[in-house]
Amino acid sequence: MLNFIKGSIFSRNTGVEAQAAESEKDVQVLAVWGSPSSGKTTVSVKLAKHLADKKRNVVLLLCDMTAPMLPCICPPSDLEWERSLGSILAATHVTDTLIKQNCITHKKISYLTLIGMLKGENVFTYPPYNAELATELLDHLRDVAPYVIIDCSSYIANDILSAVALMEADSVLRLVNCDLKSISYLSSQLPLLKDNKWDADKQYKVASNVKTNQASEHIEQVLGNVVFKIPHSDELENQALAGDLFRDLVLKDSRGFRKEIEKISKEVFGI
Repeated sequence: MLNFIKGSIFSRNTGVEAQAAESEKDVQVLAVWGSPSSGKTTVSVKLAKHLADKKRNVVLLLCDMTAPMLPCICPPSDLEWERSLGSILAATHVTDTLIKQNCITHKKISYLTLIGMLKGENVFTYPPYNAELATELLDHLRDVAPYVIIDCSSYIANDILSAVALMEADSVLRLVNCDLKSISYLSSQLPLLKDNKWDADKQYKVASNVKTNQASEHIEQVLGNVVFKIPHSDELENQALAGDLFRDLVLKDSRGFRKEIEKISKEVFGI
């Protein structure tokens, strides 16, 4: 189980070693957002697994309440307990203890914990919550874990938690497919984020699921300048279809994807 479930979150590191291991960069909270079907959950899961494999304690927060992602990313038998994000957001106030009581740990990945809605739940399963409670959750997650990756839903107009995460996160990956429909979608959503906390400078524009027939010139023509280009992988697609995204990627087909995840981790977290 994750370190903080057993006791101190740094129980496997002490003193200066712990700080050095967990504080390579100031970025602690990363929000992953983008157009529908751009690979937000896939990238979030693989980034979280990359950090956990490096023995960094990481929380993966899955925001989607329309189509809960927990049943889609790994077999239920790989998870300890059944606890829900909804129980946190249904509280009057969020505390570190409440978060820890509703975390789900992965049996095979020691440094990883997950928070999300369970299979069969939806936005009406729990009482409505407000932006203040969502902000409390994100603030307390900073106390609970050194690294937090937030898988935001695309539909921020109806998803308070995702919208707050985009404004409160230290950095944002903005994923977009290389097509005009994806560009149009994001253009329609960006005006919804008019808060002064929506800082364009903290965003990384990412071309996602880039296929071999999509040359760099085509990508730049459609998307403009992008920081990262995540290539398509048949192996990864098969993992997603099987609902087993925490499995290692080992085939040559996924080498480009793995390298780009490493680049993102190095750029964002310094790891």
